Amino acid sequence: MSTKSPVIIDLKFDQEEVAAALKGAFAGREVINLLHPANRNRDLSGIDYAVVWRPGADLFSRAKDLKVVFSGGAGVDHVLTLPGLPDVPLVRFVDDTLTTRMSEWIVMQCLMHLRQHQAYEALRQKRIWRELSQPAAKDITVGIMGFGVLGQDAAQKLRALGFNVIGWSKSGRKAEGFETYDEKGLDAFLGRTDFLVGLLPLTPDTRDIYNTGLFTRLSRKGPFGAPVFINGGRGGSQVEADIVASVNDGTLHGASLDVFQQEPLPLESPFWSMDRVFMTPHAAAASDVAALFRHVAHQIGRLESGKPLEHLVDRSAGY
Repeated sequence: MSTKSPVIIDLKFDQEEVAAALKGAFAGREVINLLHPANRNRDLSGIDYAVVWRPGADLFSRAKDLKVVFSGGAGVDHVLTLPGLPDVPLVRFVDDTLTTRMSEWIVMQCLMHLRQHQAYEALRQKRIWRELSQPAAKDITVGIMGFGVLGQDAAQKLRALGFNVIGWSKSGRKAEGFETYDEKGLDAFLGRTDFLVGLLPLTPDTRDIYNTGLFTRLSRKGPFGAPVFINGGRGGSQVEADIVASVNDGTLHGASLDVFQQEPLPLESPFWSMDRVFMTPHAAAASDVAALFRHVAHQIGRLESGKPLEHLVDRSAGY
């Protein structure tokens, strides 16, 4: 019988994917997958670790002895608001797979707007053969709000394609080779930005930050005469009625959204029928479950060998 603490798994992911990833994971340690019927009434006292993504409402009242909570995703805002969350270290998921997937999505959205993909689709549906005047990537300045690991990786890949890229973060985080702005420089940053990429975590300061007041401060000097908004960060940071109105009245040339205030997106949302809005179902940087379990096992190994945990969440900052 192993003396190592079991690991609780409470992930609202595809359960076939979770089951496949668990094969061979956490060697020498019991795994308690709470979505398995046999574990529905399992005694969870005395267990040190839980890996969660939208867990059951009773998890923390059942698992009262947790020493670490691991988020199943890079974002932790939903974990921080869970009822009964214990005052123990909270570790976010950091992995190259998340970074590269998000960068791929951002690059794809920037290219689809640059290369006027929607306009060509509209022409195709009408069977019209017409070439459109084509701006170059160098004609576009992409401003990334949220210039951490994800933002900087996307910035490097966009720059390799010829885009001009600038970064913004509350603290004005520096990044070699890029112009960056802090809280006081927000207006200057927005005034230069043709394509705005949102990668901010959800905090009280960033809730509803992407609104009409912000969109009207973006550059209108770019080749399309109006800016584009691309959000891969958090749905709670955007005011969706403002995005709809801004696209419809020309304040925004278009938008790409992976996150929404309510998910799944309600059927009555106007986004479903808006031609100038590209949508994906919170799939820009879906967690690789096998990579998640390797990350958790590595962090548990560090802790149990006397080393500090990595990627700890600063609860006061919200990320």
